[in-house]
Parts: sequence; structure tokens; C-alpha cells
Amino acid sequence: MLPIFDGLRTVTLLSVTVRMVLAVLCGGIIGVEREYKRRPAGFRTHILICLGAAMTTMTSQFLYLNLHYYTDMARLGAQVVAGMGFIGAGTIIVTRRQRVKGLTTAAGLWTSAIVGLALGGGFYEGAIFATALILLAELLFSKLEYRMLENAPEVNLYMEYTGKPCLENVLKLYRERELKVLNLEITRSTGSATHNACAIFTLRLNKKCTVNSLLAEMNAVPGVVSVEEL
Repeated sequence: MLPIFDGLRTVTLLSVTVRMVLAVLCGGIIGVEREYKRRPAGFRTHILICLGAAMTTMTSQFLYLNLHYYTDMARLGAQVVAGMGFIGAGTIIVTRRQRVKGLTTAAGLWTSAIVGLALGGGFYEGAIFATALILLAELLFSKLEYRMLENAPEVNLYMEYTGKPCLENVLKLYRERELKVLNLEITRSTGSATHNACAIFTLRLNKKCTVNSLLAEMNAVPGVVSVEEL
């Protein structure tokens, strides 16, 4: 442990102030990246969650150490860890195209709460180091994740098309490119002029075919309204 924080381990006015300020800073730093990407839970949300979690731990310490209540100091913190599941679930959505969004934001909110608990308990080193690792995961590892997805052997594609001949041409394209269809879900058109038929493909690509080139070829098929990767 760093000796610079030794005087701030106990519950005093100075230590409480430092913990609350660090909770605002660490929560805000984590939230900035989410705000920049226009995610549902951004800058202020992460600050409030981290600050609230820090206050929870400090309240438990104050009740036990200063007021001498014989209570479990970890009980309130455990409720924060469990309760964050409800807030995190609110940021996760499944779009009409069966695409899940918000998982990273939910995980960030949960870890932001853990950082707040650590700061409230006086574990400054762990909280600051965790904040740095969270930023590393969200900023640097996201680029690595996108690069891995580009070279993934399996891909899910969502396509809107006008009729059965178009679907047959797309399947013919897959056979010509030697792509294996692992799964196929089809939603038929209702006959309305504003509602196209939809299909979700799970494909296994080969080394000669990339996702971008396949999307370009599918868009060139007559009758394809739109196609995108899920």
C-alpha cells in the first residue's frame, strides 16, 4: 500500500472529502468515454453511481466505528453490488433486428459502483488502478475487439429484401463464394408496401471472403433493400 494514503484510511472529515472527490473524478473519467460514444448512461450517471457507492461504504464504516453499532459493515455494500443489476439491465436493449446493445455500458456501471465501494472503504490504490484498467478496456481493447471481429470465421447478417427470387439469388451467391449457412431465420412480407421480407443469416466465412466484400456483393443483388452485420 502507498504510504501517502495512510492518514486517510480512518473516517475523518478530510478522508471523507478525499474519498468523495475521488469518487466523482473516477466515476466521471469512466463516464466520459460512454458519453463520447452517446451511450444511455454517460458522464453524470457514472458519477452518481460511483459517489453513491462510496457513500454507502462510508456510512457502514461510520455506523460501526463511530456510532459503535454492532452491524456488518459489508452488508450495505453487498446490496449495492446486487442492486446495480437493475440499473445495468435498464441500459441493455434488444433491437428489432435481434441485436443486443448496452452490455458494455451495463458492465461499466457495475464496475463504477465497485470503484466507489473501494474508495468509500479507503482502498484508494485499488480504485485508481481499476479506473485506469477500465479506461484501457473501453478505449484500447475496443479497437482490438473490432479487429478480431473483422477476422471472425462466423458472422451474422441482417437483410431486407423484396421477394423470394432475391433470396434465392443471395443463397446462390453464398454457394458461389463457398460460404456455409449455419442458420437462417426468415420473416415473410405482410404484403404492405412499407414492409419488406427480412432474413437473418449465420454464415461461416472462408479466408477468401471478408465481411465488407460480402456486404458489397449482397447489396448489388437485385431486390436487396438493405443488409448489415449484426
